[in-house]
This record gives sequence, C-alpha cells and structure tokens, in this order.
Amino acid sequence: MAQVSRRAFTAAALATLASAVPGATAAARSRRAATEMRGMWLATVSNRDWPSRTGLSASAQRKELTTLLDKAVDYRLNTVMFQVRPTADAFWPSAHEPWSRYLTGTQGKNPGWDPLGVAVEEAHARGLSLHAWFNPYRIATDTDTGKLVASHPARKHPDWVVRHGGKLYYNPGIPAVRAFVVEAILDAVAKYPVDGVHFDDYFYPYPVAGQTFDDDDAFDAHGGDFSSRAAWRRDNIDKLVTETAAGVRKLRPGTLFGVSPFAVWRNATTDSRGSDTKAGVETYDDLYADTRKWVQKNWIDYIVPQVYWQIGNAAADYAKVVDWWAGVAKGSGTRLYIGEALYRAGGKGEPSAWQNPAELSRHLTLAAQYPQVGGHVFFAARDVAADPVGALSRVVADHYRQPALPPG
Repeated sequence: MAQVSRRAFTAAALATLASAVPGATAAARSRRAATEMRGMWLATVSNRDWPSRTGLSASAQRKELTTLLDKAVDYRLNTVMFQVRPTADAFWPSAHEPWSRYLTGTQGKNPGWDPLGVAVEEAHARGLSLHAWFNPYRIATDTDTGKLVASHPARKHPDWVVRHGGKLYYNPGIPAVRAFVVEAILDAVAKYPVDGVHFDDYFYPYPVAGQTFDDDDAFDAHGGDFSSRAAWRRDNIDKLVTETAAGVRKLRPGTLFGVSPFAVWRNATTDSRGSDTKAGVETYDDLYADTRKWVQKNWIDYIVPQVYWQIGNAAADYAKVVDWWAGVAKGSGTRLYIGEALYRAGGKGEPSAWQNPAELSRHLTLAAQYPQVGGHVFFAARDVAADPVGALSRVVADHYRQPALPPG
C-alpha cells in the first residue's frame, strides 16, 4: 500500500479540522486546534463492532468500516484503536498467522482485500490517527483446537497452548511464545504506517473460580531465578511490553505504543500505594501486569485505564480512580488518557447514573481538573454510531465544540 508520511497525515488532519469549524479562515481554525486524545475502540472480536457479521462481501465490509470512521469524525473524535489481532489471527495478510474468521466465517480464508491497509488509508484521509490494536495471548474463545486452521501456530506447537476458562491461550511463560507474539505484531508495524500500537487488558487471563492457569512446566523450566510464580509471571509480561516497545521504536520511530488496562492496579487494602477501591480484580496480582511500573518507568508512551465506573461507584469511584492514575502519571513522561464506558450509557440493567445522558460529560469535566489527563477513549465504535441516550452528543456539546488534533 502507499506509504503516508507523517507530514501528509498532519496536513490531512488540519484540513479536516479546518472544514469542521464554520465561519473562520483555515489559518485561524488551525491555530485554534488543540491536541487532545479523543479516541474510540473499534472491536472485531466476535464481530462486536465490525464487520457486523461474517461473510459480507469485501465492498460491504469496507463500506461498514468507512461508515464507522465517518461517525468518529462526526463526533469530533480523532483516533481509532482498530483491533487487528483479536484471537491469534490477522486482519492483514500476515506472514505468521491466518486471516481472522471474523471476516469470512472461515479462519485462514482470504477476504479479498486488506482491512488494516485500507483502515490506515481511510483514517488518514479523514484526519484520524489509526492505532493497531493487538491481543497478545488469546488464541480462541473456545477450547477446540480442531477449529483452528491446520497451519495455525497453536496446532504446530501444542506445547505453547493452555486451556483455561473455556478458552485457549498462548503460555506467556515460554520465551519462544513471547518472541513469536512480538514478531507477529511487528509484521503489521513494518508493513503499515500505523500511528500507534495498542494492547488492551488481556495479559494472563482473568481469574476463573475453581481453576488455575496451568503453567507448571514452563515455571519449572524458566522460573528458577524468581522468588515466586507471581513474580515470574509479572516478569514475563514486563518482557512482552519492553520488547514490543523496542521493536516498534526501531521499525517505525515516532509510532506510539500504549496499553489500556483494567483500571485497578491494586486496592489500597492490598498495598498502601494502591487506589482507594474495593475491586474484585487487581491487575498486579490477577493479570500479572504491573501497569503502575510501566508508567513510572516510561516503558510505554501512553496508558488508557478502563475507568468503566460511574462517579460515586461504591467499589471503584470514577473520581477516585482518575485521581490515583493522575498521581501515578505525574512526572512520568507517560501520557494518561481515560477509557470511558460509552457502552454502559442507557444500558438495560445499568445503574441510574448510566441512564443520565450527562454522566459521561461529568466524567470529562472532572478529569479536566487534572493536567495529567490528556484525553479520553470511548468503548466502542458500535456505541459511538448508535450514541445511546445521546451521551456522546452531550460530550460533544459540552467539551468537543472545537476539533482537536490527535496526539503524535
């Protein structure tokens, strides 16, 4: 595909911004344009946001994709986190992994076009920044390896695979797995002028009652230098993060690397350095992701904690969690953006706060008190397009009256 230079992308972004504000010259509009993260996640796992179903024609898939990008522009967003490797598969012609079944319904089947390549081009044409979103270790959302295409690396290396909680995962404790995962991710970075590389909250899998993640053999082989299995697991994830970051910076300097973790690192009752929360999951102890350290050591360019609770939530108050993250990010050099639960707005069974179209706008008002908070990312694209109860329209009216350039 054609390479789009950062200068050309910035020019396109400024042109889009200029056209979005009526009644002023292009020069004046460009001068007023702030830089702020206004993002949306575009999830492809299980066809959550796109494509709407498997087996659509290439032209229909492309039309759906560009419609979602247009919706992002309509709401004055500027960045899209596009999920391109949801289950050890690919939304581009990968040298390492099969085409995703979420495109055609059949894993390994060529969809007849290049979704990631087109997404980068179409996003840039609209002044949007495109971050390629990768899930490192999830292989499948069930445990039947027979459903994987015969050439799948998980079938070639069954010793890499762990069954847990009704799903298949690569074992993060095997060095060859980590090397493969990084290589598979960097294949896309090398081929496309993505503006960012993005991980979500899935490292070691979330706990499942009554089950343990079976990595005994890997720990016996590789964990001898560590005081505990937990310390070894955290080191495995630390290495994934630092090696991915180094690879991205070497292949495509200027491309950002960020993570959107579950928002509670540790509760203060567990660790005095933790947040004033009572969360049932703590990333440090349960997912073995030391997200606080990654920020403070500036291993990543940005972090987007998924603060998916309302203001005043008893177990995890949005206000308290944002305050804690602002303190962690202060002076770190790592940019802080807040992940917002747009999908909860107006949702059936959600608390009364989420039935109020003003709840998300209140979040942005609160977060604006912290200079460390450089913007917000909304989950997810389907909900941006639908704008449940008008919550996003309220955000635009209250906070996004002027366009903003994407962080670069």
